[in-house]
Amino acid sequence: MTVLRMLVPLALIALCLWLADAGGVILRLAGASPGWIGTTVVLLGGVTGLSALRWRLTAGALGLPMTRRAALGEYFMAQFVNQTLPGGVLGDAARAQRSRQGGALAPAAQAVVIERASGQVGMGAVLALGLGLSDVPLPRLAWTALVVLAALAFALALIGARRSGSWPAAIRATLLRQSGPQAGLSLVIAALTVAGFAAAARATGTTLTLPETALLGPLILTAMLLPASVGGWGWREGAASALFPLAGLAPEAGLAASIAFGLGTLAAALPGAFFLRRPQGARTIADPPK
Repeated sequence: MTVLRMLVPLALIALCLWLADAGGVILRLAGASPGWIGTTVVLLGGVTGLSALRWRLTAGALGLPMTRRAALGEYFMAQFVNQTLPGGVLGDAARAQRSRQGGALAPAAQAVVIERASGQVGMGAVLALGLGLSDVPLPRLAWTALVVLAALAFALALIGARRSGSWPAAIRATLLRQSGPQAGLSLVIAALTVAGFAAAARATGTTLTLPETALLGPLILTAMLLPASVGGWGWREGAASALFPLAGLAPEAGLAASIAFGLGTLAAALPGAFFLRRPQGARTIADPPK
């Protein structure tokens, strides 16, 4: 299975290069603007920082307090693992395990799942904005993706409801009682993420309008959730190559933008390698006694 998850993205990218103008993709990447690539990395680094804050808020509501520094280190470390190892969730699983503070795993796992689900709701909201602003002829596909995003978010949050009565209580404590901060953080995080994709596209020679960014960004980035991949590679490039032409843009432009975004995502996650070498440890997770 691990080998399959490594081969699938390579095969998908090779297929995209074969179907598109491979030479054009290479030229776009070779001439990529360092400034816009740097902007992509900064935006995605901000995404990780705010996501760590959202996780800390969620975990705290479930009785798992942690320091800002510990939350940031753990989240960067999880992002680095997710970007470099097959599966895309190993980092999150380790984050849940390490934040349990010697207690039950269920609240720690709930905090991670609910935090991720909240992020998908934010991405769905950006997509809804794109649907309202854009005249790109993607209504059926876009509405389908919007429904999928919403269903995925709530399914992730409710997946354990039948097995444990603690899930509804966890959702009330995190998403409902903290609806304002959760919604605000999730919207900003989603907006910065799609802005990072727009910056990657700009770096490779494509300027996306606000409606195109709000519509194409969530659709393309949602493809990263598909299994059998490493860090979403392959599926994201396939989605970008397929969707860019529907907006009047060349498939090689979408492929180049997606590859640049993937590289920017990996660069933004690199600080996690430092935290991986210097593990936080259970004693640094919780807030110090006062």
